[in-house]
Amino acid sequence: MDGTDRALLAALQADATQAYADLGKAVGLSAGSAHERVRKLRERGVIRRTTVDVDPAAVDRGVLAFVMLQANVWMGDPPTRDALAAIPEIQEAHVIAGSASLLVKIRASTPEHLQAVLRRVFDVDGVTGTQTIVVLETFFERPLDVSDPGSAR
Repeated sequence: MDGTDRALLAALQADATQAYADLGKAVGLSAGSAHERVRKLRERGVIRRTTVDVDPAAVDRGVLAFVMLQANVWMGDPPTRDALAAIPEIQEAHVIAGSASLLVKIRASTPEHLQAVLRRVFDVDGVTGTQTIVVLETFFERPLDVSDPGSAR
């Protein structure tokens, strides 16, 4: 991946709806060249998906919690992944090292809704406990920094 690919990724993260002509102009390519590079980035799996950033509060999902799951068995297998993926309020699930086995990100509408989701999490085989952190305010969320990790900051 070269600097042009990284510039394309940064431009797409800022606005994935822009025309290839505008995208190409922003990184010094023709529209056709920009389109071809984006196609190749998709084929290689660098661009995993294109999505819309929705305000959670606007769709009644204003309660954000990060939950660490303790377990009595290894939780990094497909049955656990599938069980957690079946709970739509879980936005992310990560196998982690440390005192817990998994970390999940949950969006709910109310504290009572969050409690109902946690009950479903406890139904997942192997889960023995949770530690829940409820977010009071989000200062910022940002897209992945796609600049060259070897460049000076």
